[in-house]
Amino acid sequence: MHRNFFIRTRPILCAIVAVVGLAPGFGISPTTLFGQTATTGSPLKIGIIGSGNIGSTLGTLWVKSDHPVLFSSRHPEELKSLAEGLGPLARTGTVREALAFGDVVFIGVPYGAYPQIGKDYAKEFVGKIVIDAGNAVIGRDGEIAKPARENGVGLTSAKLLAGARIVRAFNLLSFRKVASLSNRPEGRIAIPMAGDDQEALKVASGLVRDAGFEPVILGSLQRSKVFEQGGPLYGAEMSAEQMRERLKTIP
Repeated sequence: MHRNFFIRTRPILCAIVAVVGLAPGFGISPTTLFGQTATTGSPLKIGIIGSGNIGSTLGTLWVKSDHPVLFSSRHPEELKSLAEGLGPLARTGTVREALAFGDVVFIGVPYGAYPQIGKDYAKEFVGKIVIDAGNAVIGRDGEIAKPARENGVGLTSAKLLAGARIVRAFNLLSFRKVASLSNRPEGRIAIPMAGDDQEALKVASGLVRDAGFEPVILGSLQRSKVFEQGGPLYGAEMSAEQMRERLKTIP
């Protein structure tokens, strides 16, 4: 796998760890910083592939909801401070270890890395519930971006990660928005979701709630085009009720 397949993580990880580490000294708990969360069911082991901006943010929220999380990258030693700051439920490892560890896997790497990841870990992805937060960016992700934008990122991910139980979610908000909007006091923000596996959607919906948001299931992977870049729901910050009303006007 090429070195540039993964997001450069050190600056954002250091920032997150610094905030979490300083919080007690200021009378603020890490849970307060990332929103008060409560696990909606039994804890699930979550493997994070791509522990950069969005992966580290969501992984932190899930640890605070009592889920064991393994943060992975090609250089897991660079994630040590993040895991140590989050306590015993957080650990680090390789991508293969994340796939073996997770009941659910979250993938948050640049979309240009998907073809190689799917090739390198083809066996490990089979049967795995995968929350796919990737966006195909023409200027960044190379040749795969164009067909992904044309055919839909969800359907393309299902081909690249063959045999995985793909659920599209968490691709429409930046990591800063995810951190700041989690468990919003005036009401939870909706996260649109799409997938072809009903059990995977159910499991992923629970994790959306545990991250401090409200899931809104749109339908099959094909339907995920509605909230991909350029789609009518991309970047939306609204309640579940508002989103369902908005969907009535979208073909």
